[in-house]
This record gives sequence, C-alpha cells and structure tokens, in this order.
Amino acid sequence: MANETGMETTVPLEPLEPLQAFRFLIKIGDGEQVEAAFARCSGIRMQVETLQFRSGDDSRGVKEYTPVFTGYAPITFSKGVVGDYEFWNWILEASANASSGPRGSNLRRTIHVCGLDKYGKTRVDWTLNQAMPIGYELSELDGSRSEVLMENVTFAFTGLERNSFSPEIPAKKAPRQKVSPSPKPRKEIKPRQRPNPSPIPKANQGEE
Repeated sequence: MANETGMETTVPLEPLEPLQAFRFLIKIGDGEQVEAAFARCSGIRMQVETLQFRSGDDSRGVKEYTPVFTGYAPITFSKGVVGDYEFWNWILEASANASSGPRGSNLRRTIHVCGLDKYGKTRVDWTLNQAMPIGYELSELDGSRSEVLMENVTFAFTGLERNSFSPEIPAKKAPRQKVSPSPKPRKEIKPRQRPNPSPIPKANQGEE
C-alpha cells in the first residue's frame, strides 16, 4: 500500500485466531439462499475406504493402499421450533405420503456450513453437495421441564468442499478528540479612584 509520498507501507494485521464453535451459520441453496440460525451441528465426517494389494514385483513385502469408495456421514442440525415451514416442506418433498412417493423436483440442494469470526464474517465455508433430508426428530415434550422445544433435521450428502477466506478487519475509528473550551475573557478591573480631599480654607491675614 502506497502513502501520499509514493513509498510502500505495510498494514499491520491481527494474528489469526482459531474459530470458535458457537459462531456459525447455515446457508441452503446457491441462488436464493435461505439462512437459518441453527443451535447445533453434529459435525462433518468423511471417510475413504481402501483396498490393500501387493505388486508382483514388490520385494519388500509391504501392502499398498488404493482408494475405492468415499463415504460421507449424515449430518444433523438442531434448532428451536419457531413455526417456519422452509425445512418442513423440503422434508415432505423427499418423503412418501399416503398416495405417492417422493414428489419434489428440487430434492437435492447445496448446504453451506459457514464458520464466522468475531466480526461476523465468513472465514471458512464447508460446502455439502447434493444434500437431501433423510430424517426428522422432535425433542421430548414434558410438562415438568422448561427447556426450548427443539427439532432435528438430518441430511445426507455426496460431496464436500472447503473454502477459506481472508479475514476482513474493519477499519478502526479515529479517537474522538476532546475540544478544550475557550478561556473566558477576564473582566478589566479598573483601579478605584480616591476622592480628592477638599481644600482647607486659609485664614485671612488681616485678622489677629
């Protein structure tokens, strides 16, 4: 970055800090995205299945590994029941009803699990490709408890991407300068004038 004199200057950056688990956001869809404030996420897990083999010309006696299948564990999101229908309608499209099977035309969508920094900006985006709802669970109803009523939605997906973004540090505001009050003009104090003493009358010289 160049300053007014044309010399290059460096902008100090804050050290990168690990993201905290409670700062995250769920986005669904690529076009018209739906943002949902879920309370919990079960985590993302991917596993690659392999086969072991030994080459015919191997002289060490060591088995090699080759990947064959990649599996993604279903992921579960939990949130409080607020009466919205966005995820419920999606679940109904992927399930069978009394007369037909799954009937939705947009069953598989993209889910973004966004890790946020302390400024609320996305630092890491885990993209779950071809996600589809496969499970729904409502938490237990109990008249003796005062907890939030939760609903859990489980999704299956077949692809995973991870994208990182540079931290965006907001510009710091300049400190507000205190304006010192202007000194009040002093009143000019005039010296107090003493009254002139009245002259003493002189006695007539003719009088004895």
